[in-house]
Amino acid sequence: MNTANHARKTKSKKGVKGFQVLEDECIWMKAGVINFRKCDNNFDCGTCAFDKGMRKAMEIDAGQDSVALAPRWVAHLKAKYPGPARPCRHTLTGRFSGPKICTSNYECHHCSFDQMLDEMDFLKETGPLAYRLASGYRMAVGYYYHPGHSWTRFDHGGRVRVGLDDFLVKVFGVPGSLDLPPLGKKLRQGRPGCQFERNGHTAEVPAPVDGTVLALNNRAWEHPEIIDADPYNHGWLMIVEPAKPKRNLKGLYYGKESMAWMETEVQRLLGLMGPEYEKLAATGAQPIRNVLQAYPEIGWKTLVAYFLKSAKAAD
Repeated sequence: MNTANHARKTKSKKGVKGFQVLEDECIWMKAGVINFRKCDNNFDCGTCAFDKGMRKAMEIDAGQDSVALAPRWVAHLKAKYPGPARPCRHTLTGRFSGPKICTSNYECHHCSFDQMLDEMDFLKETGPLAYRLASGYRMAVGYYYHPGHSWTRFDHGGRVRVGLDDFLVKVFGVPGSLDLPPLGKKLRQGRPGCQFERNGHTAEVPAPVDGTVLALNNRAWEHPEIIDADPYNHGWLMIVEPAKPKRNLKGLYYGKESMAWMETEVQRLLGLMGPEYEKLAATGAQPIRNVLQAYPEIGWKTLVAYFLKSAKAAD
């Protein structure tokens, strides 16, 4: 089996990384319904295949209003966590540090407090990030990377931020303009997620995950230079509600695998520039910026075909 394929299949069995969890027991384990299971979906029960299976096995209709009907596992939770000892999901996961009890039977889509936290997260950006360098190109630690050079970071509640990686911006140059999808747009992993323009050339960047667009970064849209200066924090482009987070991991790189992938991408870029450049990455040279300006013979469409995995590119 190809080593890269094996690595990606192995990765697909892991849980989603990046969501801060203080406790990792599955809600069904906390309820006493099962003896042992660790949560591997960020307490995002609405997208969890195991939760769906348990509800089916216990004959709980997924479409029922559990606040009104109080399904069986809620009774278990109330017995295990009586009164103020019945914690909110966001207390369990570390998203909210103050004391908070659940008043919605752990059905967060009914909860105004849950919605308020989500709205606050839309405006909140991360603190200082940890980076690693792959042949001089920045890679944010804890982020997932799509082969088409978009990135995603899983936030609290399973929502994700999406942006363009450092390699894309340096190779293609700072976008002159961005064309972002409208709110409510359904994205498909690997299909066009946004479009950018540079010196009259346009190209589409594939979306890293399936999901629905919930928010856009208007500041980055109005000032694309932010994406070059800070692609992984202030330069994020959109927030997406992913359809099935764990399934999306199969198409993304993470950790050491993402570093190895980026090193390979740099070697491919140097190969396009000519044989004399192929060993350049090993010398510790600075990352190459705005390739077309220095090597116009490569051509815009060639760069798009090699690095964006996009169906469309226009000169």
